Amino acid sequence: MPEMASSRAMDTFPRLLFHHSQERGTKTAMREKDLGIWQTWSWSEVAEQVGALACGLAEMGFKRGDNLAIIGDNRPRLYMTMAAVQCLGGVPVPLYQDGVAFEMLFVMQDAAIRYALVEDQEQVDKLLEIKDQLPQLKLIGYDDPRGMRHYDQPFIHDIEALMAMGRVFQQNNPGFLDAEVAQGGSDDISVMLYTSGTTGKPKGVCLTHNAFISAARGGIGFDGLSADEDILSYLPMAWVGDHLFSYAQAMYAGFTINCPESGDTVMNDLREIGPTYYFAPPRIFENLLTQVMIRMEDASVIKQKLFHYFMKVARRCGADVLDGKPVPAGDRVLYALGNILIFAPLKNVLGLSRVRVAYTAGAAIGPDLFRFYRSIGINLKQLYGQTETCAYVCLQPDGEIKFDSVGKPAPGVEVKIADNSEILVKGPMLLKEYYKRPEATAESINDEGYFMTGDAGLIDEEGHLRIIDRAKDVGKLANGAMYAPNYIENKLKFFQHIKEAVVFGDQRKMVCAFINIDIGAVGNWAERRGIAYSGYTDLAAKPEVYQLIQDCIEKVNGELVGEGALADSQIHRFLVLHKELDPDDDELTRTRKVRRDFVAQKYAVLIDALYSGKSSQFIETAVKFEDGRQGKVAADLLIRDIKTFGIAGRAA
Repeated sequence: MPEMASSRAMDTFPRLLFHHSQERGTKTAMREKDLGIWQTWSWSEVAEQVGALACGLAEMGFKRGDNLAIIGDNRPRLYMTMAAVQCLGGVPVPLYQDGVAFEMLFVMQDAAIRYALVEDQEQVDKLLEIKDQLPQLKLIGYDDPRGMRHYDQPFIHDIEALMAMGRVFQQNNPGFLDAEVAQGGSDDISVMLYTSGTTGKPKGVCLTHNAFISAARGGIGFDGLSADEDILSYLPMAWVGDHLFSYAQAMYAGFTINCPESGDTVMNDLREIGPTYYFAPPRIFENLLTQVMIRMEDASVIKQKLFHYFMKVARRCGADVLDGKPVPAGDRVLYALGNILIFAPLKNVLGLSRVRVAYTAGAAIGPDLFRFYRSIGINLKQLYGQTETCAYVCLQPDGEIKFDSVGKPAPGVEVKIADNSEILVKGPMLLKEYYKRPEATAESINDEGYFMTGDAGLIDEEGHLRIIDRAKDVGKLANGAMYAPNYIENKLKFFQHIKEAVVFGDQRKMVCAFINIDIGAVGNWAERRGIAYSGYTDLAAKPEVYQLIQDCIEKVNGELVGEGALADSQIHRFLVLHKELDPDDDELTRTRKVRRDFVAQKYAVLIDALYSGKSSQFIETAVKFEDGRQGKVAADLLIRDIKTFGIAGRAA
């Protein structure tokens, strides 16, 4: 294990790791639930395994500057692999574990991947499927040996075998690891994360040790985090948010990351761990709220009345109670009673009882959804950032929460608004470059050194940043009124029955919408009303479901009428899509962001039907199934007109 001088700067992740192994060696660094039992690794055990794995990779020919792909669910050994690669001056390149082989091929070729370490047999099979197109790939390592007994290709290795090989290598080369770690510098690339590719092919974003350590240091100091925190690491390792919270901040502060048993057990594992620090994109918070609402619909009449009564109290004063602001004595008593009867049990069911700080990012969160969590006493805050900024640009200070802002510039970050309303940022957390794309790098940073985010926003009189939409998506209606599709879509997705929404209106006379229903929430709603259905397509076409969705949209229209510049963006017509938008069909990115241009092109016939006044439209769509088969889904989609409101609230 490298000997780290106490005076030496902790300016790379390997140095931070070995520092923690000396300072808090017996403390828990990582946990993983396996076969129902939580397994633990101390900081000294993590450091030993990282060193062994680094030397094992070196024995297999891995050298400084090489890129190594990491593919799988959140696993301690995969996080250790990141550190091992960094010890050798290499670059870990995490890929989305749910990507199909063809999607992985682009990144593997673009990043010139020669080594890969993956979770299990499923991921090995994906790489073998494209191995003929990856002649440079010389090693595939795996963590989970189940199902791997008969894989006898010489380039496939068990991670245990790699570490055993590394321990022998260490004995024969006792100063090797120390020397490799010493060579590392703060300006070396620590990780390469690929963008989601909403507007084209993904780009490899090269981020340095200094960039991520600066972001980690700033966030930890901002929220007063310590080595005693627990975080559940369940979001894709290829996503910048997970890399900041579950790797960079954990490495900097020395707190514990906890990996769930599987994607299906996340909620149960969340309740068992009871994290003190929690991070999730808006989609997760939307899903949690949907589950709550489904449970309440199945509860007794008395419980439903209690829930709705105290939720009114919470909406009225809960956020002020959380922020320590003055609240009338009567409301404070009612809120305390509501906490005993409703809020505390609800937080316990959600697994958020111990949370001191919770963050959401990755997309704008609807103000109503935001208000719900803060009103029941969960200190949910928003942060703002991109892959190119280590997910670190703005943070919301405690006691200064605004539902329509993403907070103030984070420590060490400069933010300004360009003449075209684009948000520009500068700071140590910026990318070093796009991999092998100097033109793209030059285009992303202006002459003053500001990164051009592509988001439109404004800074209010108190210094808070408010995101309007993606700059390229903000447009105008035919009458010149402002049109911000993402803002409208987030309002729609607050309703538990709406899983996804895509609106259209730029340069058109009115706004129209595609809706994806939430099969869980709407299915539960239908079953309680005796409405039979055979699947998503059948349920989505039911007249009762259309009426349910229409009621939701009309409520949004009623809210938009009071939104000033967005009052003209009320939805006039809508349809419920016959299939769910899916990353496998290229309609969503792997982070579940809508590929708006692709959807508009794919469903152009439906958009034409919405704007031509038709009452229905037939469509047949190609789909990909999970087992790789392809098929088609066809339906006659109903199109409905929606009630809109005049500026004074009159029905139009």
